[in-house]
Amino acid sequence: MEKIYIILTHTGTNLSKLIKNYTKDEFSHVSIALDRELKQMYSFGRLHPYNPIWAGFVHEYIDDGTFKRFYLTKTRVYELSITKEQYDVIKNTIQQIEKENYTFNILGLFAAGFRKKIKWKKAFYCAEFVKYVLDEARIQNNLPEVVKPEDFKQMKDLKEIYKGYLKEYK
Repeated sequence: MEKIYIILTHTGTNLSKLIKNYTKDEFSHVSIALDRELKQMYSFGRLHPYNPIWAGFVHEYIDDGTFKRFYLTKTRVYELSITKEQYDVIKNTIQQIEKENYTFNILGLFAAGFRKKIKWKKAFYCAEFVKYVLDEARIQNNLPEVVKPEDFKQMKDLKEIYKGYLKEYK
């Protein structure tokens, strides 16, 4: 068995506050990691910590980039056991997205607030990306078609392994 990690975060940026105020959810962002140390953590979000406009596929780091700038980021980290084959599909899917020129689905993000789906070719928002990766690996996830970060808490077989500030995660 292999393990992947689903990371829910709230950075406190203006956009994350807007999302949180609208949804009334605890978290406004979701990432997926291939390792327990979260060194291989991926999502769709800010490409530059000081510029919320430029967004896309990001390799995220606890101690660099956006999470370094917003060091009081609150998080929950979940662990999920999967097969070696599923792990390989996830890894390959992420590598393929990284190679291709994917963009941020800003319209899809705002439409999700109204439970509407707007899908663009080669574009994701964070929750849409993580759901896509899980679906590609055929991981049962009972997530709605129009997904938001908070929905990942409801996934079957997720085990919470950490709750607190992301910078203090070990």
